[in-house]
Amino acid sequence: MKNRFAFAQFCSAAGRKGALALCLAFCTLGLGLSVNAENRKGKIIPFDAPGADTAYSPVCASAFLGFLGCGTTPLANNDLGVVVGTYSYTYPNTNNVMRGFLRTPDGHIISFVDPGAGEENGQGTAAYAINDLGVIAGTFQDSSNVYHGFLRYPNGHFVTLDSPDEGTGPQQGTLATNINLEGTTAGSYIDGDGVNHGFVRSRQNKFSSFDPSGSVFTYPCEETCLNAKGMVTGLFVDAADTYHGFVRAPDGNITVIDAPDAATGGGLGTIAASINPEGVITGYSLDSNGVAHVFVRRPDGSFATYQDPSASIAPGEGTAAFAINLFGEVTGEFNDEYTVMHGFERFRDGSFANFDAAGAGTGVYQGTRPSTNNLNGEVTGWYVDANGVNHGFVWKP
Repeated sequence: MKNRFAFAQFCSAAGRKGALALCLAFCTLGLGLSVNAENRKGKIIPFDAPGADTAYSPVCASAFLGFLGCGTTPLANNDLGVVVGTYSYTYPNTNNVMRGFLRTPDGHIISFVDPGAGEENGQGTAAYAINDLGVIAGTFQDSSNVYHGFLRYPNGHFVTLDSPDEGTGPQQGTLATNINLEGTTAGSYIDGDGVNHGFVRSRQNKFSSFDPSGSVFTYPCEETCLNAKGMVTGLFVDAADTYHGFVRAPDGNITVIDAPDAATGGGLGTIAASINPEGVITGYSLDSNGVAHVFVRRPDGSFATYQDPSASIAPGEGTAAFAINLFGEVTGEFNDEYTVMHGFERFRDGSFANFDAAGAGTGVYQGTRPSTNNLNGEVTGWYVDANGVNHGFVWKP
């Protein structure tokens, strides 16, 4: 759901139905407006899950509402360097399904499927987040095309998560996309009318549903959008088709986030994409020309905004942030003038590291797409090749 700047078109296209410790002063160094054009170097390690599709097909491209793609799609890494995600797999009978995977720091990949997952085209399992205890939160789609959240424990045991208010029809249900060290999970559920709402679930299986005031579509973002304090961030859409960010406190109080560069209406506005342990939030806004601008919102409500020095600022391009770690280091993508994706990490001193996987395509919406970064600044994500197939990577600074 954080994929590409065209994310803001999702609710319109889908009709908003069926969609799915150091001190604070040190951690927020480098969150000002200064930009250092120095481009640091790093190392990219590419990988593919064994058996992952190597060809594009409309089936895997549309699985899980079309957000995960064909091939190998890493979605999150924890502070120990473990990566989780999903990959598309074609059975000998030609059914194309999604499977979850876990990649250890030494490169070993473990594939898994939730026992309740369907095995028809487009169904399956997706792992969205992993905490430092190795507990994975994710979503599976059953044989009736209903979504369910799950937890997978290090011993391979699964627990199913279903919001009491979820719908039970096709493309309805519960999507678990975040987990913190306490075992609290967060995500969204789709009700019987096809409307998205947010939820937080305690380790004791107590669900709390929420919607910001004025929301017609609520979506807590994925992977790194629930911190250890229980704060949740994400986005909602109002009746005028404007996007707003939000942060929900553990007591249920919700604060609306509107970044300085954000326009209104027409699928424009503010998209919150990640929150770190200190409550610093990053994401991006879309201005009146559809240009994406990174924002960082501090706990006091003040903002910093910036562009990657190499980004195009032509209409529809720009820079989008997807994750922020404890030290305030931000990762995301920027687009060039040809709408090709490139990865970046911005450090505390304002310097950037821009990176591209060797096999990344150079066509529209191809290229290198980071997802999350961990405490060590290691980034995981995927790159899209010239045939539209995803491949995983870990980037190390």
